[in-house]
Amino acid sequence: MTTIEIDHTSRWFGNVVAVNDVSMTIGPGVTGLLGPNGAGKSTLINMMAGFLEPSTGTVTLDSEPIWRNEGVYRSIGIVPEREGMYDFLTGREFVVANAELHGLGDAAAREALATVEMEYAQDRRIATYSKGMRQRVKMASALVHHPSVLLLDEPFNGMDPRQRMQLMELLRRMGAEGRTVLFSSHILEEVEQLASHIEVVVAGRHAASGDFRKIRRLMTDRPHRYLVRSSDDRALAAALIADPSTAGIEVDSTEGALLIQAVDFGRFTTLLPEVARAHGIRLLTVSPSDESLESVFSYLVAA
Repeated sequence: MTTIEIDHTSRWFGNVVAVNDVSMTIGPGVTGLLGPNGAGKSTLINMMAGFLEPSTGTVTLDSEPIWRNEGVYRSIGIVPEREGMYDFLTGREFVVANAELHGLGDAAAREALATVEMEYAQDRRIATYSKGMRQRVKMASALVHHPSVLLLDEPFNGMDPRQRMQLMELLRRMGAEGRTVLFSSHILEEVEQLASHIEVVVAGRHAASGDFRKIRRLMTDRPHRYLVRSSDDRALAAALIADPSTAGIEVDSTEGALLIQAVDFGRFTTLLPEVARAHGIRLLTVSPSDESLESVFSYLVAA
């Protein structure tokens, strides 16, 4: 059970505070790290990888400090957003070089290249690779020593749909094996499909943590939106709008449903079935319409 612990950690560059008093725990499974551009995601990943020293606070792996700890580095694989590659090398030479840094040889490099399906291009120079191929060979380099922790900064950039699906399946498999996988992405649909847990940073601060649907339900200060279909939408709307838990109701003729804004989540979820029963109305569909990751992220960023 490999766990990264970030405890009241800040990092500044001159007068610029990139990460401000962040605490979070990254455990086994797949975690998505979300935030707008400039929120501090790359800085956090670089501190978790041992590339940056925290200005204050600690970043540890299983209670061991990560900064300047060679023993810990052997447990971590990193796929940085920035290239930093040697274009004159072939893909195989690049991965072999990283294998040798870990005391491994050609066999480990071959296995890693096979894992990301890059054998067909392993003897071509990296200078000839597409963006997606470069991403995959970076992934092979990060996996060559079978790390228990994998950190990926925008790993899907430049990948075509097939490559993206292959990488998503690989990360799912690694998370299911009990490895600790953290990835940042600005494509919310990918995070929604892949991550069982999210961490959100906004302007260098930790904004939220957990399953995004649970986060939405905890945001009691934001109206909750529901799509409701019933046997008598107009009668149901008339009965609900009289209660203070309901802020507004629209009849959506294209959906054949009511769009309801509830300002008191707890009261509304009790009220809806009671009102339907009292008026002899059958509820056909009751679905939250704002529990997508995109909605949750928009709320958090605007908060």
